[in-house]
Amino acid sequence: MGLYVKVDSEDFRKLIDKFDKAGKGELKQQLLLFLQALGDDFLRVVQDEIIRKKTVDTRLLLNSFQKGAEGNLYILNEGDLSLEIGTNVEYAQWADKGHNTNPPGVETRWVPGVWKGKRFVYDPSKKTGMLLKQHWVEGSHYWESAIDIMYKMMPTLLYKKIQEWIDSYFA
Repeated sequence: MGLYVKVDSEDFRKLIDKFDKAGKGELKQQLLLFLQALGDDFLRVVQDEIIRKKTVDTRLLLNSFQKGAEGNLYILNEGDLSLEIGTNVEYAQWADKGHNTNPPGVETRWVPGVWKGKRFVYDPSKKTGMLLKQHWVEGSHYWESAIDIMYKMMPTLLYKKIQEWIDSYFA
């Protein structure tokens, strides 16, 4: 009897089959679903931050951070696996970063409207209104806060998702 070694490549073939399965679009589809889930989570976090920071809003801003809503920006590019999220609401950046009450060089301006309790309602047909003096209105910084929250969540979310993929494809 001589010495010999038998190489059973069955397990190796199974591993290669799993890599093939993952590489034929299934993993890319899983990545797209994960990217969409991250986007949905981010929209929820932005809305939570707008509410938590008591950002002045007529509901247009808050609602614009819902996928498919008026003013919402949600562009998924499957080719390069990218997602662009945001809002087209004109005052979004002012509410986030801050703004002056008047254009540069204008010390005061008249804004027509009416007061309803503590809330001012703009109405160009009214003779009543308010006189705005130039000053800086600090933003609530809801956007940066939402990004910070997502950055803190990402390592855990990524670790869990990668482990799920490994378990799914290579268990």
